[in-house]
Amino acid sequence: MTDWSQKTALVTGGSRGIGAAMVAALADLGCHVITCGRGDRPDDLPDAASWVTADVSNEDDIQHLAKHVTNAGGRLDILVNNAGVQVEKTVAESSNDDWDMVMGINAKAVFMLCRQFIPVMASSGGGSIINIGSISGHFSDPSMALYNASKAFVHGLTRSIAVDHGADEVRCNAICPGWIMTGMVDAAFALAEHPVTAEKDALARHAAGRFGQPLDIARAMLFLASDEAAFVTGQTLTVDGGLTAASPIRPELF
Repeated sequence: MTDWSQKTALVTGGSRGIGAAMVAALADLGCHVITCGRGDRPDDLPDAASWVTADVSNEDDIQHLAKHVTNAGGRLDILVNNAGVQVEKTVAESSNDDWDMVMGINAKAVFMLCRQFIPVMASSGGGSIINIGSISGHFSDPSMALYNASKAFVHGLTRSIAVDHGADEVRCNAICPGWIMTGMVDAAFALAEHPVTAEKDALARHAAGRFGQPLDIARAMLFLASDEAAFVTGQTLTVDGGLTAASPIRPELF
């Protein structure tokens, strides 16, 4: 069984939604958790979690995070690249600034954080990197061009890290959430001409009969971070309540 009390984890974007659920889940198990975001420490962050104000698309801020990890004991067992943003635009509508923001946080930051901490993990016996991808990296959502592309990058980078650094006992996997009830999902539904109808239609496509909750992703993260997943690497784990398993034909129409 995993002795979480002996592990140190860094979770980016831990102030709300999926990130907050993952921080809470790790802290509840006794893991030493460091998390970060661009604002002040959230009031509801677990007391046991350490907060660092940082923009993960900024390399200087990543160096600041690295110093915090060093001060906390110098080892990192779990890295969860969760911070992410989206822009609800097509390619033709997107600006260079949109590109810089989405790719800076969703893609470049993941690359820089992995580059920074892979050697740290390797020097202390290995570790687990968990990147938060998306089903949108496999199947494109409309008017989400840059977000879709950024998540496809995350999936590809995940496999490369697994292949290149497996000999150092560094595992790397990605979780691909589906419709998880966060502010991002609310924004996506708001794009529809009839948001209420769109939400009902989306719900009908879920074999599980419900949308996901942040805790669903936190539980998947705990498995991939655990010693029980020691032989799991280079994988993209879809957690979507069966959404992408189904045909686009709605069964209730037959």
